[in-house]
Amino acid sequence: MNQKLLKLENLLRFHMIYRQLHSLDQRRVLAQRKHRFSAASPVWAAQPYAWPWQTDVLLGAALSQYRLLVTKKEKRPWKSQLSSTKSKKEVEVWIGMTVEELARAMEKDIDCVYEGLLNTAIDIDSLEADSHLDEVWIKEVIKKAGMKLKWSKLKQDKVRENKDAVRRQQSDPALLIPRPPVVTIMGHVDHGKTTLLDKLRKTQVAAMEAGGITQHIGAFLVSLPSGEKITFLDTPGHAAFSSMRARGARVTDIVVLVVAADDGVMKQTIESIQHARDAQVPIVLAINKCDKAKADPERVKKELLAYDVVCEDYGGDVQAVHVSALTGENLMALAEATTALAEMLELKADPSGPVEGTVIESFTDKGRGPVTTAIIQRGTLRKGSILVAGKSWAKVRLMFDENGKIVNEASPSMPVGIIGWRDLPSAGDEILEVESEARAREVIDWRKFEREQEKNKDDLKIIEQKRKEHQEAYQKIREKFGTLLWKERSFMKYLERKEQKSLRLKERTERDSSILPVVIKGDVDGSVEAILDIMDTYDASHECELELVHFGVGDISENDVNFAEAFHGIIYGFNVNVSKAIQQSAAKKGVKIKLHKIIYRLIEDLQEELSNRIPCIVEEQPIGEASVLATFSITEGKTKIPVAGCRVQKGQLEKQKKFKLMRNGHVIWKGSLTSLKHHKDDISIIKTGMECGLSLDEENIEFKVGDEIICYEEKEVLVKTSWNPGF
Repeated sequence: MNQKLLKLENLLRFHMIYRQLHSLDQRRVLAQRKHRFSAASPVWAAQPYAWPWQTDVLLGAALSQYRLLVTKKEKRPWKSQLSSTKSKKEVEVWIGMTVEELARAMEKDIDCVYEGLLNTAIDIDSLEADSHLDEVWIKEVIKKAGMKLKWSKLKQDKVRENKDAVRRQQSDPALLIPRPPVVTIMGHVDHGKTTLLDKLRKTQVAAMEAGGITQHIGAFLVSLPSGEKITFLDTPGHAAFSSMRARGARVTDIVVLVVAADDGVMKQTIESIQHARDAQVPIVLAINKCDKAKADPERVKKELLAYDVVCEDYGGDVQAVHVSALTGENLMALAEATTALAEMLELKADPSGPVEGTVIESFTDKGRGPVTTAIIQRGTLRKGSILVAGKSWAKVRLMFDENGKIVNEASPSMPVGIIGWRDLPSAGDEILEVESEARAREVIDWRKFEREQEKNKDDLKIIEQKRKEHQEAYQKIREKFGTLLWKERSFMKYLERKEQKSLRLKERTERDSSILPVVIKGDVDGSVEAILDIMDTYDASHECELELVHFGVGDISENDVNFAEAFHGIIYGFNVNVSKAIQQSAAKKGVKIKLHKIIYRLIEDLQEELSNRIPCIVEEQPIGEASVLATFSITEGKTKIPVAGCRVQKGQLEKQKKFKLMRNGHVIWKGSLTSLKHHKDDISIIKTGMECGLSLDEENIEFKVGDEIICYEEKEVLVKTSWNPGF
């Protein structure tokens, strides 16, 4: 309003100046005329000199007013531009900030960020308040909000102090005392490892093993007649338990490699040699089943030469002992060879100070909660000790040996069961003793924080990859519809959406039938680990997807049934129990529960279930064959219909079945018959050796002498999965 009044005032001022100039000009002309007539008059002569001076003053004033107005007009847009720049708010941002952090920096509601990301390639539905935003999307939101971007150079997360527990430094040699050796028994499945250990312990572990194969790591302390003690780890020999064998090799001092004299070197024998070599552990060779008629120990020694296992007989340093686990022959010789090697290694440990060890196996006991089997490596474990392992901690409430007998303390190399864990640690986790429960919680919190940081890094990579994919898809859509008018573009998009709806429904139906969701429950952590390792080898996703919904240790619970129901999956239990109430609940919800005691039976069941999910293939089964002897045509109305005169060479032709016409080994036509006649009679079946005339449901097909007509039926055939787990 003020600007309009100023313009009006200036216009009026210009108008007044113009009138004054005009009147002055007229007076000037009049004075010049009068001066001609009365040049002698002093008054008239003096007047004209005063007027031009006044005119110049007025002109100068007018020009100054004009310059002022022009200057104001030129400066006005510069001032407005400057003021608009100053009004823009600066927002301090940094790379990797979340949606919530960006909204807080802008001093806006979180919905403002979502609005800024509308009509972009990013999937807004997948964004959460704690989702990390890429640099491109941060710039986009700031731009749409009309704000100014300022990158923060000093914005960094506060570096968190490392609170993890670590192993202590090497002990003073004066504190070290001799300890029993930890010996791991390895070898191929069914080569007699557990039977050999039974004889040494004088127990019957092998008789209790399902299917006669070891499926857990068994840790036992064996006292020899000489008074010496040896801790034995009995590892599974089955192909499924590779990770258990590797774990056993890492905590051992000596590996006893058991090879059957009648079977020789097998796949898991080679794998065991590799595990021992990776762990840099010496090997003692036990050639078992030497009491059998087909036993050939020398063949075993020669076969092992190919894998750099050279026995003393062949100039190497590997002791070879011929034993029979069944009869007990030479078992003491094997024990003596092991103790002799242990003496050479001079195995010692420090029994004082904080405890260090390794989790060999972990499981959940119904009455005692999470339980671990551990090997103590340094220190002496006592009741009340505070331990951390992985992402779990424990205050030791109870300890027991392999026979279930309660023990008060566990010294180095002693296998012991530990009760008192808050959560179940994983097999292979390192056990460390800390000074208090508060310190244990601090260690666990730090480890969880580290894991979270790693997960965030992985998530950022996935987000970046998804963003690129969305951006590429968006660019393709822009290129596709860029040349169309808005009406054509809207119509094309409508058609695409309509087509996608029907496709999504079809894809969802096909996807549900070609996915097998499973829930895995096992008795111990190692068993679950072995099953998951086998599932990792699954390579037939193009046939049917294998989806792991949930896994855990312990008996099957209501939570497992709910998981399986939600995903329409199957529960597989290995060496676990299921209560009647859970069975009834699963039956009511339509959830299958399959229990197994032997691991390869479980995998076979899984293969069968996968095969059932694969769509059947349709196979053509021939019923009869006929050859064309002559061709002719008949007229029906105004239409000529080609007819073939045939003789049945094999089987029979059935009019209701499907037919195909073959010429020179190629299929010319597939379909059904419109007529099948013997002489002049319509018949439904023509048997071998009989002649007939037939016409097809397609009139454009022309017969030739020598063509073959095959009658067949289609049958659905079950397809077996191509997945081979390796055993």
